[in-house]
Amino acid sequence: MSSTFGKLLRVTTFGESHCRGVGAVVDGCPANIPLSKAEIQAQLDRRRPGQSKLSTDRNEADQVTILSGVENNLTLGTPISLFVPNKDQRPGDYKSMRNIPRPSHADYTYQMKYGIRSSSGGGRSSARETIGRVAAGAVAEKILMQIWGVSIVAWVSRVGTIESKDPDMEIITRKMVDATPVRCPDRDAALKMMDTILKVKESKDSIGGVVTCVCRHLQAGWGEPVFEKLEAILAQAMLSIPATKGFEIGSGFKGSTLTGSLHNDPFVVKKKGLGTKSNRSGGILGGISNGENIYFKVAFKPPATIGLPQHTVDFNGQKVELSAAGRHDPCVVNRAVPIVESMAALVLADMALRQKARQS
Repeated sequence: MSSTFGKLLRVTTFGESHCRGVGAVVDGCPANIPLSKAEIQAQLDRRRPGQSKLSTDRNEADQVTILSGVENNLTLGTPISLFVPNKDQRPGDYKSMRNIPRPSHADYTYQMKYGIRSSSGGGRSSARETIGRVAAGAVAEKILMQIWGVSIVAWVSRVGTIESKDPDMEIITRKMVDATPVRCPDRDAALKMMDTILKVKESKDSIGGVVTCVCRHLQAGWGEPVFEKLEAILAQAMLSIPATKGFEIGSGFKGSTLTGSLHNDPFVVKKKGLGTKSNRSGGILGGISNGENIYFKVAFKPPATIGLPQHTVDFNGQKVELSAAGRHDPCVVNRAVPIVESMAALVLADMALRQKARQS
């Protein structure tokens, strides 16, 4: 099913941008995992619109309700249903665009595939769908932390051409990331990024960027070769996020410029056993985690909906000039940080449970 992700930990998201609400059903969560509404809400608050002048003006509280699967702040082992109502939707903003496929948006492809599409806000192709992912990801994070002690932190590492200095991946925290509205721990770069986003927003345009993520304290042995290698499923998860256009792990594309003697990660003895001296492999060898930190980058394109006039055609092929109404982000990366963390958590929790089942 195209709206379901995972094998042992299965997540199904539902809802459109301007329907009555969105959410997720999480099936396969172990019983007796401590889980509170506040823990889920914390990540949703980081994703929600209207946080600052850097994001869309749509004002949604995004308050989650746990409908099932949790009692007295403990998971029951049964499906966990999570629901967030839409309250500030304005479908009327899209009335003039119903017969115009917006440039670089999914209006045209959804219409071609289904013969029908949601007439406002992009429907399922809207980033509003990611609320279910973030809510489910908070559940996955609790599983990972409770059983394996895994932590996941993402941050904005680039906006347009402005790139930040790499933080120490061993000590970076979400508190450090959230110290600036753009969620970049390099303050000097963050100030330049924020200035760029505000200028782009004022000009009714948009801009892209990059989110970097590190996953720490993993065990070796997670991943399912050959077609479900850990990095392959991480790539699938990240590229399923709206507006993503690129994924690289470890040394990424820069690694292709090196010789093997420079790129290889020699093994050394560490407290936990064998480890690697360097980590250009990004914590994965042969599609299986090797116990080192997993780190990767996700590239996001500029949001497709912009206020500037664009010359295009309608569904009948007639030339039109489109100035998109509605409220949209001038740059998505600051709000994408918890989405990237959540998708990483869903992948790792599912792989960890699969390995645990194998060992059992």
